[in-house]
Amino acid sequence: MASLAERSAEARGRFWAALGPASDRILSSAPAGLRWPGGHEAYRLIHRGNALLLATDGLSDPFDAEATVNGFEIELFVEGPGEGASTPVAGDGWMLEVLRRVAAIVAEEQGILGPLERHGPIALELTNVSASAAIAARLPAHFLTADDVLGVMIGGPDPDFETQIADMPLSPVRVVPVVLLTAAELGEIRAGDSDTRDGVLAALQATGVGHCSDLLRESIV
Repeated sequence: MASLAERSAEARGRFWAALGPASDRILSSAPAGLRWPGGHEAYRLIHRGNALLLATDGLSDPFDAEATVNGFEIELFVEGPGEGASTPVAGDGWMLEVLRRVAAIVAEEQGILGPLERHGPIALELTNVSASAAIAARLPAHFLTADDVLGVMIGGPDPDFETQIADMPLSPVRVVPVVLLTAAELGEIRAGDSDTRDGVLAALQATGVGHCSDLLRESIV
């Protein structure tokens, strides 16, 4: 009989494959993965029409054979315009680098589902981003703040597809977008409150940006 970890990976694979051609689970040997529930940091690449989606694949692994829930009960993803079917996971690098940084924070905090459910989408600041060649080489200047920060929104705007993997072996898992913010959008959120955050999210949705991270888009504030 397949293990809980194998059944979890299979359920995630079915979920992503329903959206478009998906890669097999791609394991990383990075030390940060040791904080992930199953001890393995992994990703899947999904070609969704003309878009490219990169998702974590293991934040919802069971901690062990005696677990009663699927890890942190969450997986993260970044979606942006595709650059052809041959784009590898490392690709131009920025999607993987952003997702790895956010996933490392989520793993360090032992999950983020509780705060998301209590407070809604969370604006997160990734610091010292100029030290990342992948980010520095690809992100336009208006995404980076004067204090070398890249802002991302975790959990919103909502994607245009189902956000729950219901057939996991132990507990349902929420699929959560990680969305790039421009420096101006992050500044607006820094200076405001939850209503300000909701206003930025509503503007992203209304202008058609939604949950996608398009490096060519203009700031909405």
